[in-house]
Amino acid sequence: MDYVNLGTTGLQVSKICLGCMSYGEPTRGNQPWSLDEDAAVPFFRQALDAGINFFDTANVYSAGSSEEITGKTLLSMVDRDDVVIATKVHGRMRPGPNGEGLSRKAILSEVDHSLRRLGTDYIDLYQIHRWDYRVPIEETLEALHDVVKAGKVRYLGASSMHAWQFTQALYLADLHGWTRFISMQNYYNLLYREEEREMLPLCDDQGIGVIPWSPLARGRLTRPWDEATNRSEKDEFGRSLYGERDRPIVDAVLELAQRRGVAPAQIALAWVLSKPVVTSPIVGATKTHHLADAVAAVDLRLDDDEIALLEQPYRPHWVAGFR
Repeated sequence: MDYVNLGTTGLQVSKICLGCMSYGEPTRGNQPWSLDEDAAVPFFRQALDAGINFFDTANVYSAGSSEEITGKTLLSMVDRDDVVIATKVHGRMRPGPNGEGLSRKAILSEVDHSLRRLGTDYIDLYQIHRWDYRVPIEETLEALHDVVKAGKVRYLGASSMHAWQFTQALYLADLHGWTRFISMQNYYNLLYREEEREMLPLCDDQGIGVIPWSPLARGRLTRPWDEATNRSEKDEFGRSLYGERDRPIVDAVLELAQRRGVAPAQIALAWVLSKPVVTSPIVGATKTHHLADAVAAVDLRLDDDEIALLEQPYRPHWVAGFR
């Protein structure tokens, strides 16, 4: 496994991040396809054995049980300081006012709940899951700065939003001397490249680490277009992201994978990793070959002609992934 600095910080992370959204109690929250604790344990062991030190979850995944499983499992296998644990805040965690969002009250409450569920004294990377249009960004940034200064969080990150919003947040943090975001977790893969217009150039310019979510397009880039999975049949949001215009790209991935004698997932991830601005794509795993393919992709190099083959069929999309 290779390790790289996250943005311009000294924090070193593996070039593959294990996404822990797949691990949670299926009866909690709205992810009936998630794996419970017993089923999740082997994937954490496989990741650690492969040299992965970067793990991403969120408070809202499986109503908090993803954080519980992630923290309990990791801390039973490895010293806390040997792993980088990332989680997120924004989504609704309980009914009523102040049960969601990025207000000062919500952030100060939710960071403590996440720490309790994870079973740790600190979070390495605390990310805002989405932009909160109801709360002044200054309130959010100052509250995040305070949790860093309190020692509960080491670094701050952001997730899917417009580039102008991220620019505003970076500017205001610098203006007030607040802790700056060091990473952007955005939606980026061969089927959705709209981030190349503004967000990725912004991150490159500002020294922001990029850790894309869904680099395999929710598995679409790993199998023939018409082949369904248990998750795809239950994933309403995922179905809204892709359409027939994307079929030729999937066909190109499958063609190149056959030509190179590797799994399609390796091709799709190698393409993401070929972009210098990308630090560590976030990969989910519910089968052992998912992680094996992700790790193998780190060493797979695509030449210019292969990259052109994969990129040529792309057609512009409406902006997606911000909700």
